[in-house]
Amino acid sequence: MPASVKSPRAPLPPIDEDVWNDTQVLIMGGGPVGLSCAMLLAQQGIEVLLVERRDFVFRFPRAHLLNPRTMEAFSDMGVADDIYAATPTHDRWRKAVWYTTATGPGRFDGMKIGEVPAWGGGEDAERYRSSSPRAFANMPQLRLDPLLYRHALDAAPGRIRKRQEVIGIDQDADSAVVTIRDRDSGETRRIRADYVIAADGGRDSAEMLGVGLEGPRDMREVVNYHVSMDLSAWSEPDALLGHFLHPAGGARRRGTIQALGPTHYNRDSEEWLVSVAAWMVEGDTDDEAALFASIRRMLGLADDHEITMHSMTRWSYHGLVADRFRVGRVFLAGDAAHKHPPTGGLGLNSGIQDAQNLCWKIGAVIAGQAPDALLDSYQAERRPIVAWYTAHSLENANRHPPIAAALGFGDDEQEGFRNLEVFVSDTQDGEAMRAQVAAEVAHNAHDYSQLGVEAGYHYDDGALVPDGTPVPGDPSDPVAFHPTSRPGHHLPHVWLSTEGEHVSSHDLIAPAGLTLLTSASAAPAWREAVQAAGGGMPVVVVAIADDDVAWRDARQTGDDGALLVRPDRKVAWRAASLPADPAAALADALAVIVRGGDRLDHDPAEPYLRRIRAAANVLVQ
Repeated sequence: MPASVKSPRAPLPPIDEDVWNDTQVLIMGGGPVGLSCAMLLAQQGIEVLLVERRDFVFRFPRAHLLNPRTMEAFSDMGVADDIYAATPTHDRWRKAVWYTTATGPGRFDGMKIGEVPAWGGGEDAERYRSSSPRAFANMPQLRLDPLLYRHALDAAPGRIRKRQEVIGIDQDADSAVVTIRDRDSGETRRIRADYVIAADGGRDSAEMLGVGLEGPRDMREVVNYHVSMDLSAWSEPDALLGHFLHPAGGARRRGTIQALGPTHYNRDSEEWLVSVAAWMVEGDTDDEAALFASIRRMLGLADDHEITMHSMTRWSYHGLVADRFRVGRVFLAGDAAHKHPPTGGLGLNSGIQDAQNLCWKIGAVIAGQAPDALLDSYQAERRPIVAWYTAHSLENANRHPPIAAALGFGDDEQEGFRNLEVFVSDTQDGEAMRAQVAAEVAHNAHDYSQLGVEAGYHYDDGALVPDGTPVPGDPSDPVAFHPTSRPGHHLPHVWLSTEGEHVSSHDLIAPAGLTLLTSASAAPAWREAVQAAGGGMPVVVVAIADDDVAWRDARQTGDDGALLVRPDRKVAWRAASLPADPAAALADALAVIVRGGDRLDHDPAEPYLRRIRAAANVLVQ
């Protein structure tokens, strides 16, 4: 039976502390995307140097949800087990809830409005399990970043450098020359690199490169607090995430709380991330008393309820997508290339997926397996996806006001309280209002059950050979997920029959080059085709037993067909059956893949850019 083709990779040799004047890839930015790029490249033996303008002290929770596709990438990097060890050990946290307040003395304080399953919990559990061998995880970035940093140091010792600020990027036909200033000594140095990855969150790179960011800015201001406080009086026993709607806020959501653990991820959490709408803060926004007052008011806590502030930050909703993801030898990834609200939890996840898409391609080009043109497919593939994610995130942000509207919340606070009397009443009007509220809450499945977005994203243009078949299902449905072997889509996950080993179809994919999956009976013919086709991109043939029913149902090819799969598990080519001249057919497919495909005659991101603008126009402040 087949076994995983992955194998441990030795770390890069360390570089001298004082001699680092050139590298194959320079990474600008030491957040999760930059650190992931460093690991993915180092594990391919690529000489990498990462520079971060700050230190590696991680101060704020930020993102926390890691979806299955991201956990697949983290598994490849060797960090998934550490993440799962820090994730809640039960599944009760997998839901989102809506309340008026968490607690309080009033008649409607602490009242639950509704809930939905989230992140593969509840009724979604089987759908998520069938989509990937890796489960959804929860790890606040405050703890994720140090973990990634440690692993990056192990993979690339001496090559992860702090307090090094990029102040200039020059390019010629052969390389990029990056000017770096040491923020402690003030000394500058110039480092020559074959390629540069800008993963700096867009602080400097977009301006340096002349890249425009399309979309609306500063749509809604939010104040985030990392605090310790006791919320054990909250009646909600399990939820990781709570939203708060109240007559005093009218149609606007007052804010959100997220349990940060580190021991409990429910109402007994020791630490919390509290996001409060900026309009909730009354008085001086630099006054801790005013900030605490906004938290207490949102949650219904007493004026003297103890809160300890660890850190705070202010930020605004943006819906931005870079007009270019590649400028010569420089590539933008993560927040440097796209920024959108956290609704849907797609920011960090899309950044890690940028890294996974880009790094196998850089590795192939540096290894001489593909021409530089392969790297053009990075923008062709990723820009439409992150534009879609940005539009979807903004639309998710608009799913809370309809709940408030169904409750009858508006400009008149007292009218809102009168409508709550109807909501709890044993009357036909009360029953009708509860049904309408439940329906509006359920619409948030587009945010919390969005498996079609998280697992179903696919590429129509890029390093793949389209076969003319339609996308299965409704591509506009963010919830439904249809596993398919259609080129551009993710390889279907099935557990394969093994002798004492639990192996997913995903585990068969080589970390570099391409993997050709076929049946055991057809494997000899395909191996001959691979040898005859030649070419620079290595192809590993993996045979799966003819009688494996699960795989036969998932592969969507005949017994003698094959799937050619990339290291990021996207299907690059599908042969429904053995071609008359398999070597020629494979050679033709490889030629298209290594040149990055054939460009479309239109911008596939444009429909999503229109959705971004439409969602921004109706975003409730």
